Amino acid sequence: MKNIILFDPVEARDRLLPLTLTRPVALIRHGITTISEKWQKAIPGAYSYSTQDYLSMKYPMVEATDGDNLFIAGNLHPDSKLVEAILALNIGEALTFNGETIARRGNGNPTSETEYDGTPFRLSNIWDIFMLNDEAIRRDFELLTAGRSSRPLSDSCRLIGDPSQLFIEEGATVECANINVSKGPVYIGRDAEVMEGACLRGPIAMCEHSVVNMGGKIYGATTLGPYCKVGGELNNVVMTGFSNKAHDGFLGNAVIGEWCNLGAGCTASNLKNTYAPVKLWSMAEGRFIKTDLQFCGLIMGDHSKAGINTMFNTATVIGVGVNFYGAGFPRTYLPSFTEGSPLGMKPVIMDRFFDTASRMMSRRHKELTPIDKEIYINIREQSAE
Repeated sequence: MKNIILFDPVEARDRLLPLTLTRPVALIRHGITTISEKWQKAIPGAYSYSTQDYLSMKYPMVEATDGDNLFIAGNLHPDSKLVEAILALNIGEALTFNGETIARRGNGNPTSETEYDGTPFRLSNIWDIFMLNDEAIRRDFELLTAGRSSRPLSDSCRLIGDPSQLFIEEGATVECANINVSKGPVYIGRDAEVMEGACLRGPIAMCEHSVVNMGGKIYGATTLGPYCKVGGELNNVVMTGFSNKAHDGFLGNAVIGEWCNLGAGCTASNLKNTYAPVKLWSMAEGRFIKTDLQFCGLIMGDHSKAGINTMFNTATVIGVGVNFYGAGFPRTYLPSFTEGSPLGMKPVIMDRFFDTASRMMSRRHKELTPIDKEIYINIREQSAE
């Protein structure tokens, strides 16, 4: 069995903040599955992660006793050409792309390098998560449904387009919904639910136990991670898992972490009135950076919350453990573990944060562990520097 270590490329890890504050790069959900799950299908083996020291408490790296480790950059999607090139590596060899190591075999520094002659599909910036989600959903849909049969669609629903582009897993409930697959596939995961009156326009991925409430309007390319519940209008949104935007309000071109909640009426702009390219806060650089994006909405880290009727300007970045409420727009960057309104933000009391997180997680039969708490304390200390 191959021993495979998915490592965090330093530059990509920094550009994928705030999601990578709380997880290795390879555990980002993109398309239907996480990047790690994609590799586990592509190359069977024993998997672990090389990540930040404070995250290694939860995600330890496990090296092979004989030193024969296969290191793969955690921001890469596997494909047949890339997998073939990686499996061809000998001990001591590295695979590079534009001079950057994307894979290596062995233990220690490589003694030789081979430049990859393909174009890897990878996440390099936080906005790539929603910008490249269309392609990611299509790839995962083809892989996960190959040779399998979908559950039948209820007669109460209307399907527009090729039926082969809709796949419904066992246990899912879909009633009185309009589903359009003419622009891309729709995947409805195990025990997911699409309530009556909902409209889905692919490509869309609903992971296990995710829910679209009555009358929800979901445009592609959107991913609803496990146990996410949504309503209102979503357009090109990636929700990592266990997060809710259950009521009316708009969210577009957005990335939402785990255990987040957007209250009723919460709306986030994804386009400036001037139609100009947006600037986005870089958490790694501590400044706003120029992008070529015209559309960019809300970027939200894990365990952050927004109260009812809250509003966010185009390209707002919110860290981990933020609680925002009140009328008016906040700044377009809210640091981790702060709370308040447009009138002012203050530090979050950590014991109260842990109580809230524990209560929210217990509703999904998950536990906030002592290791989780230690990770959040480390993030809090980093954000205070």
